[in-house]
Amino acid sequence: MDIKAELEAVADKEYRDFQSKLLPNVPDEKFLGVRTPDIRKLAKKLIKSGEADSFLSALPHELFDENQLHSLIVTEIKDFDKALAEVERFLPHVDNWATCDQLNPRSFKGRQEELLPRIKRWIDSGKCYTTRFGMKMLMMHYLGEHFRTEYLEWVSAVRSEEYYVNMMQAWFFAEALAQRYDEALTFITEAKLTPWVNNKAIQKAKESLKIPEDRKVFLSGFKRKLPK
Repeated sequence: MDIKAELEAVADKEYRDFQSKLLPNVPDEKFLGVRTPDIRKLAKKLIKSGEADSFLSALPHELFDENQLHSLIVTEIKDFDKALAEVERFLPHVDNWATCDQLNPRSFKGRQEELLPRIKRWIDSGKCYTTRFGMKMLMMHYLGEHFRTEYLEWVSAVRSEEYYVNMMQAWFFAEALAQRYDEALTFITEAKLTPWVNNKAIQKAKESLKIPEDRKVFLSGFKRKLPK
């Protein structure tokens, strides 16, 4: 199957221009402008035809749309060990937040014990999108019944100049405030986060439909001045 031709056949120029504005760090020539439902259809087609593994091995990809396709194929892998191996192989090639956030292996659900050491390693990697991915997996799989307060420490300890790391850090704590309010609140009241992450987490928490109004009002009192 000519995958690039398959993508080009459903490309949308206007959507390409829209995407390129959302992802300024990705060169314009890397976008075809294929919408996610069309990429998802192609991912399922490749899996069904048995051609997915060949595509996954062809790293690095040239196009953003190919990276999105890669993320969606890995997301569909049913075998946990295979999905984990493919994530490890792909993460060094992830160069933007959209591809990072699209990568969400279904087989990770319910495998918290095996996954946890990898997540800690990803968070501590010092690599922008690997760190972001680790935080996202921690947020998705460990704020519920598998929660431990130390996971908040893992994320709060990250210090980065990368905007997309700091945004995920804030998103993580906003979600933690929604699901684990008492434990997460101390990271706000005791100023354990950088001022920017602290303020963004509060902003996101105030936008959340999961957090009561009285808590949002209380959180507003802990916004901090940003250093000049």
